[in-house]
Amino acid sequence: QVQLVESGGGLVQAGGSLRLSCAVSRSIFSRSVLAWYRQAPGKRRELVARLSSGGTTNYADSVKGRFTISRDNVKNTVYLQMNSLKAEDTAVYYCNTKTRNDYWGQGTQVTVSS
Repeated sequence: QVQLVESGGGLVQAGGSLRLSCAVSRSIFSRSVLAWYRQAPGKRRELVARLSSGGTTNYADSVKGRFTISRDNVKNTVYLQMNSLKAEDTAVYYCNTKTRNDYWGQGTQVTVSS
């Protein structure tokens, strides 16, 4: 079955960096649109970054210049490099991929202390 497994979350001080990873099932990785979403306490889930199979990227205005989405086609893994982290970035981060269906990871907690 299709699986997405996130890792790399944790506690970091404001101004620090963190890299999230998401391992995606080999059967769908290469033809999928990959994305990262996040949901902060009391707020709705929002798109953070998206990467098409052709390499086109899209970022939320709040993270432009600080976050970078990338993929490793050998490891079937999508990454989210987060730099200059702010307290506002605190949320549960979810990996997402879309083919004929939508698939979601379980989520990984990112907490930024001020």
